Amino acid sequence: MSKFEEKVIAKIRSRAEVGKKKYGTTMEREDLSLIEWLTHLQEELMDAAVYVERLIEDTQCPIHGLAAEHFPNSLSSCPYCRRLRRGTETLKTD
Repeated sequence: MSKFEEKVIAKIRSRAEVGKKKYGTTMEREDLSLIEWLTHLQEELMDAAVYVERLIEDTQCPIHGLAAEHFPNSLSSCPYCRRLRRGTETLKTD
């Protein structure tokens, strides 16, 4: 196994411990119906979609609206585009 799989396994074990402490049960619980399990999954996937949307927005220049990896050289004078290309910080426009 690679170090990446090992990291994922460690994270799964850690999350299982957190879940056991928080909910007092494991994924082997039998008190949820199929619909309840599917609803939990749907909620987790909606959370993931929100995270993706946030990250996509963080890669947008507030002036040009382009993703950082697609900036043409002519935009190199834009300070937001330069920061996005470097990937050093999240843009704050307020």
